Amino acid sequence: MRRGLNARSRVELPDAVFDARLERLRAAMRELDALLVYTNNTRPAAVSWLTAFVPYWSEAMLVVPRDGPLVLVVALTFRVKPWIERTCRVAEVIHSPRIGIEAARLIAGGKADAAVGVVDFDHLTAGIADDLAEAGPRLDLSDAGDLFAAVRARADPAELMLTGQASLIAARALSRVGSRKESAGEIVAAVEGEARRLGAEEVYVALAPDLARDHRLMRMEGERALGRRFSVRASIAYKGSWVRRVATIDRDGAILDAAEAFAGAVAHLPSDRALSQFSSFLVEGRRTAQPLEALMGSRVAKPHLPVAGSVVSVQACIEIEGKPILVGAPALVGAPGEAASIFPQE
Repeated sequence: MRRGLNARSRVELPDAVFDARLERLRAAMRELDALLVYTNNTRPAAVSWLTAFVPYWSEAMLVVPRDGPLVLVVALTFRVKPWIERTCRVAEVIHSPRIGIEAARLIAGGKADAAVGVVDFDHLTAGIADDLAEAGPRLDLSDAGDLFAAVRARADPAELMLTGQASLIAARALSRVGSRKESAGEIVAAVEGEARRLGAEEVYVALAPDLARDHRLMRMEGERALGRRFSVRASIAYKGSWVRRVATIDRDGAILDAAEAFAGAVAHLPSDRALSQFSSFLVEGRRTAQPLEALMGSRVAKPHLPVAGSVVSVQACIEIEGKPILVGAPALVGAPGEAASIFPQE
């Protein structure tokens, strides 16, 4: 369940933003009669991008006809209908415990043999896929993940603004971590508390508590002993835009600054040649339903190169004078011939 405030800002996300995104999507739906987009609290990004709806819990299915109003089918009780209507840019909200049945009925009622694209079809649960087939036995269902990713890839001005704000929140939250003798629990509390104070709707904090032993960032459960050098990662959501930032702290007071090397490597995106020189790296982006999907990295078997104009979050382990330094920040991939740039911290 999400714990942060989720309230739509019509200043930051006016109706015109969603109208333009829907127009782009429908222009790509030439061979489809409708599109279905599933969402839950772990896969909110696609529906959020189209409507601003982010589920705190449960699940929903957005029905996008090639012509006509958007309908959101939610497996939530009727009592949350006013909240959804306040925060969501759709024409109608339908409540049903079996969202696949209701979504298929809506489409099949207009055209029994409609061609229907399903974003991330392979990630649907078997139960929902079976319900779609049951209620729409003649519907021609196909995966529309690549179609949606191509439309979604390039960030519009609203998304750039929200990403910049999320990046600032993450940087300011991480600035609360110092070299003084704080416990792991105190660090997590300080980062999360500051991020939420600044308006983050969700915060996940991870630590590599002792870089001399292990470079892996992990969610803390219980107290952990901190080494002389440790790293903290803040994953922040602001108005549906997710970013990650990573900072490394030396408790002996030494300055661990890999920013220049990191920025120089990120500038070469979408090529990963410069990043590949580091001990490890990961580039995450927004393709379909996951807020941050692994696009390429040291351990990514099937890379998806980010396109020009897309927003990504990059993490790397850089060794300077034998010391591993974890660093990470969101970045904007430049147009061909232009360098990618990291979002500023201030």
